[in-house]
Amino acid sequence: MISWLKRIISLNIPHYRSKLLLSAEEKRKLSLLQKVLGFRIKNKSLFLKALTHRSYLEVYPNLEKSNERLEFLGDAVLNLISAKFLFKRFPYENEGYLTKKRAFLVNKEKLYASASKMGLKDIVLFNNKYIGNSSEGLKTILADALEALIGAIYLEKSISDAEKFISKWILSEVNDYPDFFVDTNYKGQLLEYTHAKKLEQPKYKVVNEIGPEHNKEFTVEVSIAGEIFGVGKGNNKKNAEQEASKNALIKLKSHN
Repeated sequence: MISWLKRIISLNIPHYRSKLLLSAEEKRKLSLLQKVLGFRIKNKSLFLKALTHRSYLEVYPNLEKSNERLEFLGDAVLNLISAKFLFKRFPYENEGYLTKKRAFLVNKEKLYASASKMGLKDIVLFNNKYIGNSSEGLKTILADALEALIGAIYLEKSISDAEKFISKWILSEVNDYPDFFVDTNYKGQLLEYTHAKKLEQPKYKVVNEIGPEHNKEFTVEVSIAGEIFGVGKGNNKKNAEQEASKNALIKLKSHN
């Protein structure tokens, strides 16, 4: 069934620059990618597409296609392999537990960490103007490119080869670090805690913002029913909210 579906998908992938020669830079990047993957790339146009972020099309509009379709496919393959991994690793846990762990295992931060370890930043084709001084933009580009590569590996090789790639670069983290599944999404935890205790939903407010545009520090307060329970600082609003949530959880649990 899987091989039949794979053939159908392969037949419906548009050709990518089939009549154009690769530039020296694109050849260099594909050479780097081959070293990371550990096998010789046959369908170079497929993997070049996997490396191409949509922002790169602004520089070279004749490329026609970005990696978004491959990202969609790779995401599905990644979720399947991750589900299989968790199903075997936690044989007595329920569906809700496994779903939560899978979401944590394949979130953007984790994929970005794996992509960075692979050196994808030096391989992916993107327009620097797209990210500017934003670290979040780069995280999204690399995380999406990693999923696109998984899709390309699945199409060129097999589901087994995709699983080996995922196990090496993503799932190995679980075995290397026993506390890998420690939940650091304190904002989400705080929301769950307040719901469980029938408290009002937490509200966040930026109370201070200092520093130059490229290196700001934000201070955020989180309140529940008008009472401030936590304050946090960070180089962006998201990090400040996470720290404020963490401090709020500590205060709430100590009160209880």
